[in-house]
Amino acid sequence: MVGKTSQTMWMAILATLAAAGLGAWIYQVANGLGVTAMNNIVSWGLYITAFMFLVGLSAGGLIVSSSASVFNIKPFKAVAKPAVLLSTVCIILAALFIFVDLGRPDRFLNLVLSPRFNSPLIWDVVVIAAYLVISVLYLYYLSRPDTKETTKYTFSAIALPVAVLVHSVTAWIFGLQIARPVWHSALLAPLFVVSALDSGLALLLLVLMGLVRLGYPKLEKNLLATLAGLLAVLVMVDVFFVFSEVLTALYPSEERLMEYINLLLTGSLAPFFWGEIILGVVLPFALLLSRSRRENRTVVGMASLGVVVGVFFKRVWLLFSAYLLPLINDPPGVTLGKYQVPATEAWGSVSIWATAGSYSPTWVEYLIFIGIFAFGALLYSLGARYLLTASPDENASQAVSSRATTAGPVEARTPMVS
Repeated sequence: MVGKTSQTMWMAILATLAAAGLGAWIYQVANGLGVTAMNNIVSWGLYITAFMFLVGLSAGGLIVSSSASVFNIKPFKAVAKPAVLLSTVCIILAALFIFVDLGRPDRFLNLVLSPRFNSPLIWDVVVIAAYLVISVLYLYYLSRPDTKETTKYTFSAIALPVAVLVHSVTAWIFGLQIARPVWHSALLAPLFVVSALDSGLALLLLVLMGLVRLGYPKLEKNLLATLAGLLAVLVMVDVFFVFSEVLTALYPSEERLMEYINLLLTGSLAPFFWGEIILGVVLPFALLLSRSRRENRTVVGMASLGVVVGVFFKRVWLLFSAYLLPLINDPPGVTLGKYQVPATEAWGSVSIWATAGSYSPTWVEYLIFIGIFAFGALLYSLGARYLLTASPDENASQAVSSRATTAGPVEARTPMVS
């Protein structure tokens, strides 16, 4: 169990990083998005990558928690409250990254005052707002001891389709862009949802094991093994969708699609693509194949971390595969929005034009990225302190369990607070 001094130090570090991120964002607002590495070719960067990633983490956690009531999966009810708290924090962070990516905060008013409902962007704003409200209310009722089971079921029944919808709409933002043929796939929304399920479940497992170290009730071995087994299945479904996408693009050998495939397999995005396959698929599946390993907290933690990192890598290659290959291939191409060296008569020497994109985040983007995630960890830590505390009955149960373990080989299990 981590002491109070360590917890205070942990929160102080998170608060410092969050403050640094806030300072970097103020600097960005004052100087414009020119302080980032985004340009006229790559207009979405680290912020939108994090947005996609967090929406998935949020949806995955809420789907797991709401399934407990909707499908009456009793073991999952033990992790409902931590999962909903995690989902709520993740969707707040996702909204913050959208806010940061706008550049000028006042532009958000355009979405509210002059919405265009034929745009998937507005669909996403509406569904994320509804999702956040549902998550907060769901968490509120889960935290009240007098909440009836029918109320929990009602919110679960509403939250489950909304959680699926929020990630589907996020996928449609990409898939319905006419100028990005790389994203034109009917599998994009299912791919996003499955990635949300495995990454959200993996993060939930990491958080549950972290809560044990902070002194919260321990996670049953049976429940740990069940969730880990479900994670292994979801990982294989995820890789099946990825394989289907790559095979469909690779087999016809169409020139434009082959440029995309080469980017993934051998080009600049290859480290992220193969990183996802190794860390997010091969490693977790190999670790979780055995029942005994699925009951080992360290092994499950390594597998879960691999899945989370692998899905983040997927978000990277999925986003930049479209932006690194603009549709205009003939010179002069697309302007980078900056002028570096004097132009000559030869188009190839004009540095303000490019026919291929490039992007590497600046210190401002990295600091804001770290700051927002630190704020999320701080928010969850505070929420856990006040919302996930054990009830007197659970504390008594833990005490009995401890005495039984000391007295003999009796195995007593205490579930997470629900």
